[in-house]
Amino acid sequence: MTASTAALSRRSLVAVAAASLLAGCQGSGGAGGRDSGAPPAGAAPSPRSSGASRRPSSSDGSPSPSPLGRSVPVRLLIPAIGVDTPVMGLGLAADGTVEVPPVTEHDRAGWYRHSPTPGETGPSVILGHVTVGAYGDGVFRRLAGLRRGARITARRADGSTAEFTVDRLRTVAKSDFPAAEVYGNADRPELRLITCGGPRSGQEYRDNVIVFATLSATGQGGERAR
Repeated sequence: MTASTAALSRRSLVAVAAASLLAGCQGSGGAGGRDSGAPPAGAAPSPRSSGASRRPSSSDGSPSPSPLGRSVPVRLLIPAIGVDTPVMGLGLAADGTVEVPPVTEHDRAGWYRHSPTPGETGPSVILGHVTVGAYGDGVFRRLAGLRRGARITARRADGSTAEFTVDRLRTVAKSDFPAAEVYGNADRPELRLITCGGPRSGQEYRDNVIVFATLSATGQGGERAR
């Protein structure tokens, strides 16, 4: 992780812990509001120092691919659940919460630009809606059905690809959102996908669905390396 990326990651942790963490989702009747979870401000996570001199291993024990340099994601593919979506950049809203993609008929996933880009060392965070108001299903409508071992590919602006393998999936109450686990520094390239889930009351969902994945392959110009 570069010094600028590490500093950005630390700033994002402070922002998320000090404000509401927004998880991209929208109830079936809404037009454009946000549904957010709010980790306690006192639970500010401490970034985890990499401190590792050896190459990290993947979840199956094999050496992980070398991290990529910084390049923003432009497309996300998850074949197991039929996702093939452009990716937009997301920052912080005026109230300090994390932005989400706009509620539109053909909604997109959004990469939180205060996190590493997919393939860089650290946790890259991508959010998406589970439903999009009157338009129906959102881009992450089937995210809760993803299983360990599924592949996720992020295409990047520089023409490279970062392929991730799902390690696990968690469904958590928004009141117990694991900010440190999602946003805390990691010593290898990782990916987090976030949407809403669980029971819904009116326009709001009770839970967040979080997918945790680890870089398993990289590619450039049609070539692919593990």
